[in-house]
Amino acid sequence: MPPGNSQRFSASGEISRCQLSVRATKLVHVGYIPHHRDIGTGFLAASELNRPSHPVDQYQRPLRDLRISVTDRCNFRCPYCMPAEIYGERYEFLPRADILTFEEITRITSLITSLGVSKIRLTGGEPLIRADLPQLIGMLSSIPDVEDLTLTTNGYLLEKFANQLVEAGLQRITVSLDSLDDEVFRKMNGRNFDTEPVLKGIAAAEKAGLSPIKINAVVEKGVNDHTLVELARHFKGSGHIVRFIEFMDVGNLNGWNMEKVVPSREVIDAISAELPPEPIEPNYPGEVARRWRYVDGDGEIGVITSVTEPFCGDCTRARLTTDGNLVTCLFAAGGTDLRGPMRAGASDEELVGLISSTWQDRTDRYSAERTATLNTGDERPRKKIEMYQIGG
Repeated sequence: MPPGNSQRFSASGEISRCQLSVRATKLVHVGYIPHHRDIGTGFLAASELNRPSHPVDQYQRPLRDLRISVTDRCNFRCPYCMPAEIYGERYEFLPRADILTFEEITRITSLITSLGVSKIRLTGGEPLIRADLPQLIGMLSSIPDVEDLTLTTNGYLLEKFANQLVEAGLQRITVSLDSLDDEVFRKMNGRNFDTEPVLKGIAAAEKAGLSPIKINAVVEKGVNDHTLVELARHFKGSGHIVRFIEFMDVGNLNGWNMEKVVPSREVIDAISAELPPEPIEPNYPGEVARRWRYVDGDGEIGVITSVTEPFCGDCTRARLTTDGNLVTCLFAAGGTDLRGPMRAGASDEELVGLISSTWQDRTDRYSAERTATLNTGDERPRKKIEMYQIGG
């Protein structure tokens, strides 16, 4: 059974399967005060563990990155993520008691760094909606083995929070901006918002010292594909990196089909007609975007080709949902519950064993399988976690 569908704990929270692979030798706290409940031992710095071996999955992929969804709520209603006709005013999001506290997120993050994770990205929903988010960033930045702490946002609230995020320890930021055309942008954010607040947020982030800033644009045929060159042109020479993302079938409700996908090769061709780029090497193994540098040396862009040229073979990312499930693929049907056992009193060793075994059981390669089924015509519906629950 794939790890995304396995249940490792009973409904009562009693441990039913766990590999104990480490022994804590010293517990390290970082000066936070627990909220409404004591979650146990605080958290372990990886340097204070008798280190477990770093796990690899069934395809020998290591665990290097963790994306944390801090809220399932969002102030946008992008059709490719949270269509307004489904997620209206009466939609019931997670109750507060089901959402991981900052201490619980910090504990899990600290434990997962002992398994080789060094890059942490905060997502949502929209993460800047989460109250007191800079406090969480400060807690995560205090974990010794976190080398890269970053955040993805729609940018609407970024102008307000940019300085606080940097002061708390945030290192980089990615802003979603699907078009500079206000009419197109209003359609794609589902809330009739103009681009001005987002552009002001990007400017505030730059002024606060966040660098490099990445700009993500989801490309949907017939919706915003005619505005991509304008977006590239606007940020060329700014030091910011625009990344064009193929429209993906994340979740079950965004109306995806292959006819709506603009292949990344076509995006590069369109930009090349005015702003010719050349391919360059990735910054590190497993980098999501394929990098292109303008031939005049005035910046770079990227394309994310998860539909037409899947990169499952290099994927080193796990995801932590708002309610504490560890998910091993963006297109997964489910995950492994960490919140239940943690609140039931599981030790750090037990949680590390559970995380490690989940990754070791991993067989995910959804995008590669999708491409194969599209080529053969053997498409079968498959239930997946919605994007707002898992982060991008």
